[in-house]
Amino acid sequence: MIFDLSANLDFYRNLGIEGRYAKAVDFLKSKDLKSLPCGKYEIDGANVYANVMEYDTIPWEEASYEAHENYTDIQYMIEGCEVMTYAPVKELNVSVPYNAEKDVVKFDNSVAGLRVAVHEGEYMIFQPWDGHKPKAADKEPAHIKKIVVKIKEN
Repeated sequence: MIFDLSANLDFYRNLGIEGRYAKAVDFLKSKDLKSLPCGKYEIDGANVYANVMEYDTIPWEEASYEAHENYTDIQYMIEGCEVMTYAPVKELNVSVPYNAEKDVVKFDNSVAGLRVAVHEGEYMIFQPWDGHKPKAADKEPAHIKKIVVKIKEN
């Protein structure tokens, strides 16, 4: 798990395989993220793509942990603030088994985890071994806009 500011995106461009992180960083830096409509954006086919979304955050207890076997997430906050929680997958209890088609496994909320309020221009990177819980409200529910860049790791 990594938490950082937009000014430091270039630091991560050499991670991973086949220049995929560099493609993700270039996309995030080359676009006016605030003006991007919600939807899916192909960057490098199934290897790197982005989902822009808007929603209202929910109470922490209603959000759920998840993890992915094949993809890393860069969850970048465009507008607003949400609490993202991290816990190692090995410490979490499966509540919904792995769905290969969606590349997601869900976990229960029995682990408090590390909670981070992620504000506009900040992001968290979650690798496949990182359980993460997005969508939680920072004190009160709020409307947010964010982009999740998915980077295939195999």
